[in-house]
Parts: sequence; structure tokens; C-alpha cells
Amino acid sequence: MGSDASAAGAAEKVAPDVAAAADDAADQAVSKTDGSVAADAPATTAACAESQAGEGGDAAAASVEQLRAALEQAQAEAEAQKDRALRAAAEAENVRKRADRRVENAHKYALEKFVGDLLPAVDSFERAVEAAQKTNAGADAAVAEGVQLSLKLLEDALRKQGIEVVDPLGAPFDPNLHEAMTMLESATAEPGSVMDVFQKGYTVNGRLVRAARVVVAKAPQADDAASEASEASGEDV
Repeated sequence: MGSDASAAGAAEKVAPDVAAAADDAADQAVSKTDGSVAADAPATTAACAESQAGEGGDAAAASVEQLRAALEQAQAEAEAQKDRALRAAAEAENVRKRADRRVENAHKYALEKFVGDLLPAVDSFERAVEAAQKTNAGADAAVAEGVQLSLKLLEDALRKQGIEVVDPLGAPFDPNLHEAMTMLESATAEPGSVMDVFQKGYTVNGRLVRAARVVVAKAPQADDAASEASEASGEDV
């Protein structure tokens, strides 16, 4: 019994020391754990930052590509709009020019129908003058002079309106202005020239209203030329 009491007393004395040692060990373990966690924290944070940075770079690159594609599309649309605008402006200018030409032609050639209706009267004046000149009598001469003066006044009035007479006697035949009624051989007239005018022609501001009706000369054949030459030499003798 005495030995048991001694043992119990010793255990009571040792128990506080054992508890203190256990507490110290626990504190050291907690301290080591905190230190390990604190040491690992920067590495974890850096890894997270790198991961976020990588994801942000990929997103930025994708955004730049999208912006570049949108810019190219916008530039292409702008060029297309510019081309359409230029075409529309050119077409409008062409329409304006055509309208101006129509108005100008309407002003210049509005007299064509009137001139066409007036020319028979002018022809009658000319024939009256020719007939009066052939008679050359006293009273008829005065009439012829009056008719000729009236014809001259009429021709001057027509000329002021841009109406010109086509009287090609002796001039080379021009199919743009002359209408050949026939061709006659002539030893005196130049072949291809106008040797007679049946009816004068007229133009309005350079555009033909009526072609001059003419007789065109052609070179005589050899036999006719020799005969004419022989007759001419006989007359000289």
C-alpha cells in the first residue's frame, strides 16, 4: 500500500510537466504548418496571375483580329459606296450634257420645217427673176428689179437665221450636199464637177435641209473629143 501511494504521488508530480511538453509540441507543429502555408502562398498567387494573364492575352489577340476584320470590311464597303457615287455623278453629268445638246439642237434646227415650207416660195422668186431678165423689156425690167430686190432681202433674212444657200456651179460634186440628176459629157467642164444647177440647196446652221440638184460633168469619149477638136480647128480656119 505504501508503494502504491508513492507511485501515485510521483505521477501527480510528473503530469504537469508532460502536459506542458505536449502543449509545446503542438505549438511547434502549428508553427511549422503556418510557415509551409505562408511559403506556398506566393507561388500559388504567381501561378494564378500567369494563368489570368495568358487568358487575357488570348482574348486581346482575338479582339484585335475581330477589329481588323471589321475595319477591312468597312473599308471595302466605303470603296464600293465611293465607286457607286462616282458612277452616279458621271451618269448625271451625261444626262445633263444630253439634255443641253437636245436644247441646243432644238434652238438651232427649229427652223428646219419652216425653211422647208418657205423654199418653194424662194424658188418661185428666182424663176421670176430669171424670166424677167430674159425679156429685158422696159416695164418688165422694172418688175424684175423689184422681184430681184425682194429675193435679195429674203435671202439676207434667211442668212441672218443661219440659213445658207448651196449653189455649187463649177464646184466639185459633193454627195453630202448635192443630188446628181444626170451626168453629161463635157470637153470644157472638169470631170466630176457641177456643170449646171437645176435647183439650189439650203443648210440650217450647217445641217442640210435640201440638197442642190445638179448636172455632173464627165469626160467625153475619145471619138467625141476628136470630133469636137476637129470642129474647133475647122472653125479656126
